[in-house]
Amino acid sequence: MTDLAAALTDAMKAIFRQLDLDAGHAGVRRSDRPDLGEFQANGALAVAKQAGRKPQEIAADISAAWRDLALADAPTIAGAGFLNFRVTDAALSARADTIARDPLCGASPVAAARKVLVDYGGPNVAKGMHVGHLRASIIGESLKRVFRFRGDQVWGDAHFGDWGFQMGLMISALEDELNGFADGEALSRRLKALTLDDLEEIYPAASARAKEDEAFRDRARKATAALQAGQEPHRTIWAAMRVVSMDAQKRDFASLGVTFDLWRGEADADPFIADMVQDLRDKNLLEPDQGAQIVRVAEEGDKRELPPLLVISSEGSAMYGTTDLATIVQRESEIDPDLYLYVVDQRQGDHFEQVFRAAARAGYVARDQVEHIGFGTMNGPDGKPFKTRAGGVLKLHDLIGQAEERARARLREADIGADFSADEFEDVAHKVAIAALKFADLVNFRGTSYVFDLDRFMSFEGKTGPYLLYAAVRIKSILRKADEQGAEPGAIRVSTPDERGLALALDGFSAACMQAYDKRAPHFISEHAYDLAQAFSAFYANCPVLGEADPAVRASRLALAAAALKQLEAALDLLGIAAPQRM
Repeated sequence: MTDLAAALTDAMKAIFRQLDLDAGHAGVRRSDRPDLGEFQANGALAVAKQAGRKPQEIAADISAAWRDLALADAPTIAGAGFLNFRVTDAALSARADTIARDPLCGASPVAAARKVLVDYGGPNVAKGMHVGHLRASIIGESLKRVFRFRGDQVWGDAHFGDWGFQMGLMISALEDELNGFADGEALSRRLKALTLDDLEEIYPAASARAKEDEAFRDRARKATAALQAGQEPHRTIWAAMRVVSMDAQKRDFASLGVTFDLWRGEADADPFIADMVQDLRDKNLLEPDQGAQIVRVAEEGDKRELPPLLVISSEGSAMYGTTDLATIVQRESEIDPDLYLYVVDQRQGDHFEQVFRAAARAGYVARDQVEHIGFGTMNGPDGKPFKTRAGGVLKLHDLIGQAEERARARLREADIGADFSADEFEDVAHKVAIAALKFADLVNFRGTSYVFDLDRFMSFEGKTGPYLLYAAVRIKSILRKADEQGAEPGAIRVSTPDERGLALALDGFSAACMQAYDKRAPHFISEHAYDLAQAFSAFYANCPVLGEADPAVRASRLALAAAALKQLEAALDLLGIAAPQRM
């Protein structure tokens, strides 16, 4: 579906060709100066040098040649040759009417659908999820939804860390706890009683011990290799730890509103490793290095040295890079994606560059098929990665619980929910909590870090998730009352400034979706949702809907309100946020 900027651009291209100017500079976009116009074009400045003329003269010729008066008045000229447009009421009304009926709420589908694999979440077995998993989970979930919304076939994969050195640490720690694995019944009883709390106690102790105790570290490495070789009881212990961890992680993901199509881990790529290693060897890509096996990935022109990818350790075990590389082989075999998006902390950039280059050298994927979608950290008031007051890492389950408790308090402060059932109140509190957490993250460009401030995130005023929920609920209330009164929406006909403002906000959804898609950045959707909510607030304050006496105007405003709700909920859904029916 063509938005107004695209329609204006098409009209400008025709004029540029008519005036023998480079139509590649005919683009029209939303104005930086709404006081001068709703849309602007800077092409006159871009082509002036090539044309050998002053930009103002070219701008004047363009304005004089403008003929599409049904779309917009002839552009006015400002400054050095900037062109400013105001679309007509009729064109804006028609665009809003189309958006109101469109299943995509005014957004445009991709020109050609692709198969896209989004790798995000990435929790580790034997560890509970913590706040460090929050950003990967909600950014990845949003990108999955944006790509799917625009028409791609998308798979979201949690890709659990369940095959690395931490498994060897846990196995070795349990071996010491049980004085060996000779007593099979004792081991069986221990595994049946195993809890996530046990794992979270055992792992950090084992990790700390490995740093000080070389013999224990070596045993853990050998245990990792034994696990990967399929030895018992290593596989049985691993399976028990995996079940305990995944059950808890699925609970946390569900609470966060994050879902996956694939619940796979590093272990699922293990069957592909042996053939992959042989393939790398056959292609003369695998080299011995101090007892290990590596693939060199440095390229001419690198500004800094990129270490080789370690494929097989000196103990014979597969490394993180090995399983990541084998996972690409597996995905190529089973899905054959056109595009891979790895949503992982940007501090892992070098690791993924190593893996992607190795995959490209081996011919598994083209380098431009695989992208690392990095993100910054969620920080505390001190500007450092967020921790508890005691200095520990906050569990994701506890973070969600804190947000829900704060949401309950805010709802009571605002006198919301006094007539709700206990279940409805809890449902609304949960939705407010998740909206606060997700929007506070997704309103920032993913590459930046931000400061965690739950009080600010939970406000019903300002640029927050709860504010957007309140806007959606307000529109739902209007539409319910309209239905009770038998009032129905009709053709949209904008005329007042606030009607125009709301219709223009609706028109911006298409560009926001395209930018979020092209730049892999959900904050464009977040900004649009906030702008739309603000535009509706101004419309609601100055344009009576149910109280309007003119039936045609009332029907038009009802249609505008319904379109705003439909698009706002679509935008919120792309962010992974659900709005309650009332608040």
